[in-house]
Amino acid sequence: MTNRDDDTVSATLVASLIQQLTERLTRHALGEIEVRRGELRVRVVAPPGGSSPAGVKAAAAASTPPHSAPAHGAQASRAVHHPRPPTPDPAGVMSPAVGYFAYAEGLGPGRSVEKGDPLGYVEVLGVRHDVRAPRSGVVRNLVTEAGEAVEYGQLLIELEAVAS
Repeated sequence: MTNRDDDTVSATLVASLIQQLTERLTRHALGEIEVRRGELRVRVVAPPGGSSPAGVKAAAAASTPPHSAPAHGAQASRAVHHPRPPTPDPAGVMSPAVGYFAYAEGLGPGRSVEKGDPLGYVEVLGVRHDVRAPRSGVVRNLVTEAGEAVEYGQLLIELEAVAS
């Protein structure tokens, strides 16, 4: 195959991937979703205020290959927008990633936790990102449902500080 054929195949795969990601973004009411496969990185971001799938912007970026094909139709660029991280809630535990959240076994309101204790995990494309207690305290409220789709920086658990 020639480079031109490779570009056509890449463009088709990226367009298909963007369509699948856009459907998931809409179905699970996420703000953004990102996938990395090899050197290809595709991020689909919903516009502020939550719009229809037609209003979703996508940016595809490839690290190294000079013949990578950018996304078609939607906004495509080599510079991917990196939103400013949300301000952490001093009384809360935030999601470290976009994915599906699961609580640690036995976690519930009233349970005491120490800094670094596992509180659960966010699963992103089969990869678990641990959620650990940022400080010692008592679990006040479990904000999200087990198995719920969560966004980066979303409040997962309200954690009440322990008086020293």
